[in-house]
Amino acid sequence: MNFFEHQDQARKNTTRLIVLFGMAILSLIAITTAFVAGFLYFFDVQNQKRHAPLQQIDGGVTGIMQIVSWDLVGGIAAVVLCVVAIGSLYKLMQLSGGGEKVAESLGGRRLQPNTADADERKLLNVVEEMAIASGTPVPPVFLLDEDGINAFAAGYDANDAVIGVTRGCMKLLNREQLQGVIAHEFSHILHGDMRINIRLIGILHGILIIGLLGSILLRSGMYSQGFSSRRDKDNSGIAMLGLGLGLVILGYAGTFFGKWIKAAVSRQREFLADASAVQFTRNPDGISQALQKIGGFSHAAEIRHPNAEEYSHMYFGEAILSSMNSLMATHPPLETRIKRIDPNWNGEYSGPRSSASPNASEAVSGFAAGAGSAASQPHTSSAHPTTADRDVATADISLEDIGSPTPEHVQQAQRVLQDIPDHLSEAAHDPFAARAIIYSLLIQTDTADSQWQQLQQRAHPVVFKLTQELQSSVQQLPRTLRLPLFTLTTSALKTLSTPQYQLFKENVIALIKADKQVDTFEWALYRMLINTMEPKSSNHTASASIRQLGVPCQQLISTLATAGHNAAAPAEAAYNSAMAKLGLANLPLLGDGQLSLPMLDSAIQQLQQLKPLQKPALLKALIACIQHDGKVDPQEYELFRAIADCLDCPVPPLLQ
Repeated sequence: MNFFEHQDQARKNTTRLIVLFGMAILSLIAITTAFVAGFLYFFDVQNQKRHAPLQQIDGGVTGIMQIVSWDLVGGIAAVVLCVVAIGSLYKLMQLSGGGEKVAESLGGRRLQPNTADADERKLLNVVEEMAIASGTPVPPVFLLDEDGINAFAAGYDANDAVIGVTRGCMKLLNREQLQGVIAHEFSHILHGDMRINIRLIGILHGILIIGLLGSILLRSGMYSQGFSSRRDKDNSGIAMLGLGLGLVILGYAGTFFGKWIKAAVSRQREFLADASAVQFTRNPDGISQALQKIGGFSHAAEIRHPNAEEYSHMYFGEAILSSMNSLMATHPPLETRIKRIDPNWNGEYSGPRSSASPNASEAVSGFAAGAGSAASQPHTSSAHPTTADRDVATADISLEDIGSPTPEHVQQAQRVLQDIPDHLSEAAHDPFAARAIIYSLLIQTDTADSQWQQLQQRAHPVVFKLTQELQSSVQQLPRTLRLPLFTLTTSALKTLSTPQYQLFKENVIALIKADKQVDTFEWALYRMLINTMEPKSSNHTASASIRQLGVPCQQLISTLATAGHNAAAPAEAAYNSAMAKLGLANLPLLGDGQLSLPMLDSAIQQLQQLKPLQKPALLKALIACIQHDGKVDPQEYELFRAIADCLDCPVPPLLQ
């Protein structure tokens, strides 16, 4: 199953979730109706005995059925639906902040991108490698103060994602094992699992709220029984006690359905994420040994936070153990997962040992201590040929790689991280210097004076000073390393406060507009920045087809064709090749005078409505346009990356 099929399957899983949720609600309505009917029957019998002790009373099921009516069922259904809807909407509003809200509710502490702790730097480095290899922004990482070996990914999409890791996972796994766990979590990010997980949390909270109301009424009834008169015990106290007990029973029923839904939705996805992690790293030992350490550790994958149960379906390992674990477990058994990854496993679990690397005790210098002096130092080239030394024009863009990075992409990400000068890499992890890097990427020689004046007047003084120190190094950076450097800054930029971000965004727009025109790199950088910093909280309509959006396709491919070819003839040939693949050959190439980047923004907004399985056709056409002349120009690749990013299709780095 490729990336686009996974996205389509995620939509189907949402439909499946709705069906299961509907079945649970119908069951709760039926159980509630039976309880209320029995409750009313009991009081009716007591009333009849009091006023007509000699009258024969219908008993048992017959008497209860006489009480049930369509009005009663309708009223109960309305109340249950109202309670569940209010509970679900309340929880979804709480989680509207995305992955960060989930991590914070579990007591997670956000790791600062410029941390000096060796274990934290190791973890962040693994996450950065995976992000660059998969073509996604670097997600913020949260550390949970838990001894168990566990992790999770949470958010609405790749731009909103966070990675949560327990202290036990960070401390007890070596780099290879940690890479396997992080690759597993990136699979959930890429395949659309996170959105379903958050929806599941909201839906199940609505079901479980009934049990919470029952507990409150039960306590109220016991209090009323203890302090009311003996006569009153036969009335309000017993009524409150019985109602509360009944709702608690309903709450347990809701808990049962909640765990049943979690198990039904989650188990198969864990197998798929394990398989994807192996495909991602081509190293089954990493994730297999991580699972073996969980099995041999006294704390296993346990998370003890009071809110841990609520998110049990999101973790790497089974965090909550219960007597019904085999039936309602959200994860497959450890031995089954390990056997699928490593059929030759001998069945023995390994005990946890500290994973501190030989250089873990080495000091990690912070950016603030040496950015100024380092900015003027030349970067010492590594032993291997750098990314900049390779001919980007010979690289190919492959549709199969989108959302499905390979070990080669991980190796490419490692090379890219080595090729970025150390002082720029350190700067990208600092919230002040990260802004300076983005500003430096946008400063141009012919408009530098007005751009510097803008920054001096509007930018934070520290950011302005850092921009002066870093601008020369950033401008000298090979073009092939500029987008990876941008990717490294995203985690630090996400730590900005709202006022800081708004000022930063205003300065970015001013720098772009300084020369009264917007080139493709500026547009690509801005669009990817906005997608990363202002993630969407809900899905697009995703109901349109290519045929319905012919004009936006025409505008998009015309822009790409003219950007990648200086002459009219090759541009038209590339355009015609792409449009023929879409079956839209009747739409002519738009000339430079008919194209604008605001128009491209409008086209992108419309194309975001494409169904998941319609996106590959468009991306294939874009790739055909780019590769028509047998090469990939950096300008074309940047534009393609930004377009694909806007369509929620992460593009791995070019293999060179």
